[in-house]
Amino acid sequence: MTIRVVVADDQELVRSGFAMILDVQPDIEVVAEAADGVEALEAVRRHSPDVALLDIRMPRMDGIESCRAISADSACRTVMLTTFDSDEYVYEALHAGASGFLLKDVRRDDLVHAVRVVARGDSLLAPSVARRLVEEYTRPARRPARPDPRLDALTARERETLLLLARGLSNAEIAAELVVSDHTVKTHVGNVLAKLGLRDRIQAVICAYESGLVTAGSPPPGG
Repeated sequence: MTIRVVVADDQELVRSGFAMILDVQPDIEVVAEAADGVEALEAVRRHSPDVALLDIRMPRMDGIESCRAISADSACRTVMLTTFDSDEYVYEALHAGASGFLLKDVRRDDLVHAVRVVARGDSLLAPSVARRLVEEYTRPARRPARPDPRLDALTARERETLLLLARGLSNAEIAAELVVSDHTVKTHVGNVLAKLGLRDRIQAVICAYESGLVTAGSPPPGG
């Protein structure tokens, strides 16, 4: 199955560079490039891609608004292109439906891997990017915790799974922490998403922080 991708960035060299890297992969096809959020949204509607790479800062319509419209309008999954130290809108991008983040200086292999991961329905929760961003933009000083009654539907083990998800652990790491199989972890993660009505792991992380289940600066598992 070929993964269809739209690449959107107002910097032509960045956009064309990413497109060239992806388009030479045997399982990936770049179906369109876009110079701003409006063109990105139009390209998604025209080509029905599996994944859209969106720069957060673009003219006419920024990546966040484009991501929100794409998430509401299609099954296309979005990955935001960001420079962490300067972008101020990552929290809003998470809420807009982004499935992950890539730094603009991402390595070639990591870019390709990210597109494949998101295309199969997973999310990018690399501790160096997504987890750090969630902690920054949901810390109590900026976003007071709001109890979420949906958490009451989770079993004790599902709550543990959500807690570990929020701390950036992979399925394999969660399996080791809980001393269960990878298959069992996948089942728990699926149950958490279904019961909370969430699209993916990143939204689960947001829920955990916003509800106060996890707070910024919480010690790692076993800490």
